[in-house]
Amino acid sequence: MDKHVGEAAGTLKETLLPGYNPAEAARMAKATRIRVVLADDHAVVREGTRRILDQEKDIQVVGEAADGEEAVALVARLHPDVAILDIAMPVVNGIEATQRIKALNPSTAVLILTAYDDDPYVFAVLEAGAAGYLLKYARGSELVDAIRAVQAGESVLHPSVARKVLRRLTHVPERAAGPSEHNLTSRELDILRLAGKGLSNKEIAETLVLSSRTVQSHLGNIFTKLNVGSRTEAVINALRQGWIRMDDIS
Repeated sequence: MDKHVGEAAGTLKETLLPGYNPAEAARMAKATRIRVVLADDHAVVREGTRRILDQEKDIQVVGEAADGEEAVALVARLHPDVAILDIAMPVVNGIEATQRIKALNPSTAVLILTAYDDDPYVFAVLEAGAAGYLLKYARGSELVDAIRAVQAGESVLHPSVARKVLRRLTHVPERAAGPSEHNLTSRELDILRLAGKGLSNKEIAETLVLSSRTVQSHLGNIFTKLNVGSRTEAVINALRQGWIRMDDIS
């Protein structure tokens, strides 16, 4: 049991009635953490990333993989909140690994951490279902913020980059039959439009005069209805189905 969990358990023991269960208290404390799987074929990169994340009380690295196939297997077994993947990995690359992970466990948010910033890689991995894309020269604090963001259903892309990617991914002919049916509420569509503009939960809340908690709750409902795990996926889905238009997010 780590120091922080031990401190939490000790505090609970002082205040709870007889029958207190230290093991259960530790389990509950750990359950509040963001559970992360790391995948990179360079051990030194995994070790360095893990050292950064181990300093955060709300993040727990639950597994490491040296290739994409191992990453998919770990996600299938551990069901983490976030999977951090490189693109260039042996056996199965990050793009295919992302596709498999999202098919197996849609609730796991995929965050790409790579040295490659070429457009084809960005477009391919986001279309595969990744919620965010960071380069390896990002600061440790940026990685931590990105993990928290994608776990909350947000995108870590800069707004201008997000709009460019969305335009590229959704450049398909108009549907002859018009927009397909959906069960999203008008408020949920409003939130999707603002998410497509790259606004954060806080900015959406301020625009719609809602609380950030309410916005997060609406996004959770949207993800459930569309069977997706991130804002990026949700917006792309809505655009392709004709529920919102490119003009709405430009």
